[in-house]
Amino acid sequence: MIKLNVHEAKTHLSYYLQKLKRGETILLCRRNVPIAEIRPLPARRKTKRQIGLAKGKFKVDPKFFEPLPADIIDSFYGRGS
Repeated sequence: MIKLNVHEAKTHLSYYLQKLKRGETILLCRRNVPIAEIRPLPARRKTKRQIGLAKGKFKVDPKFFEPLPADIIDSFYGRGS
C-alpha cells in the first residue's frame, strides 16, 4: 500500500494511476492523516455472461408476481404511517 499526501498525488497523478492499474492500493492523506483509500476496480469481463447458468437451481414463488399490498405501495410515495 502506498501512503501519499494530497499534494504529491496531484503533482504526480499519472504516475500513481499507473500504479493503481497494476493493482496497488493508495492511502490518501492530508498532512499525514489518512482520509481515503483508493483501490483499482476489478477488470471487466472479456466475454459476455452466459444466460441460464442457474436454470433449475431455484424456483420463484408465484406470490412474487402478485401486486403488492396497498400499504406498501403507499410507503413508496410517503403516504403511509
